[in-house]
Amino acid sequence: MTSVAPLEIVSAHSPDSDDAFMFYALATKKVRSSKVSFRHVLEDIETLNRKAMEGVYELSAISYHAYAYVADKYVLMASGSSIGDGYGPMIISTRPFDPEEIKGKRIAIPGTMTSAYLACKLFQPDFEPVVTPFDKITDAVRERTVDAGLIIHEAQLTFDREGFHRVIDLGRWFKTCFGLPLPLGGNVLLRSLDPEIKSECCRLMRESIQYALDNHDEALQYAMQFARDMETRLAEKFVGMYVNHFTVDGGDIVPQAAQKLLDMGYEAGLIPNRVQVEFVR
Repeated sequence: MTSVAPLEIVSAHSPDSDDAFMFYALATKKVRSSKVSFRHVLEDIETLNRKAMEGVYELSAISYHAYAYVADKYVLMASGSSIGDGYGPMIISTRPFDPEEIKGKRIAIPGTMTSAYLACKLFQPDFEPVVTPFDKITDAVRERTVDAGLIIHEAQLTFDREGFHRVIDLGRWFKTCFGLPLPLGGNVLLRSLDPEIKSECCRLMRESIQYALDNHDEALQYAMQFARDMETRLAEKFVGMYVNHFTVDGGDIVPQAAQKLLDMGYEAGLIPNRVQVEFVR
């Protein structure tokens, strides 16, 4: 009896320490399957958002904001979400000013499809966005080519030591106002995939995240190569912020929070169509 070769799935995610930590067991084949194998592609989140609009990859990390534009092609995975529970993307500046003063300012943003940008527009619709690579935002703020910067990733942990002031933490704002964590990034699967394959991908993703949490030191060591010269203590803190119980399985809270974010985006005229979030597990 001939065995069927596993189906190759292209798995696209960002070269960030939290994503690397989540995908560690899959990338190193600590977790494997007879039904599917993964080929990993690393690209920044805004590139992944754009490619998801074209349905390029079978499995992809995307921003929750971007799901509004790709829901016809993709379904969300219950595992793999990066959620800011009372913390998240921040607006920073070289001088202290009140959050209300963001109005009318030039703000460097990491991309118009990011959840950080959507949350920023929901907080204050009236500002001038300046699209800037996420790792150049602090430079733009320092050089004063912009009035403020919307920071994601590890800059959230280093901004103060670099002399910047936090204007607002959008994850804290979202939690305070709506009692929900702020959904930032998630994983999606092509709707056209066989249901059995979708289910297997979800199982593998969940097991990979759990393996990393259970084998924290080795997974963190692997993730450090993607940590952009961040010291281990900071990388560990960053991974701990965004790989948590919501990441293993979003349960009921993550779908509720994602629906709230996208509904607000639609009602504010920032998203063209009302979208119903749909998760597979």
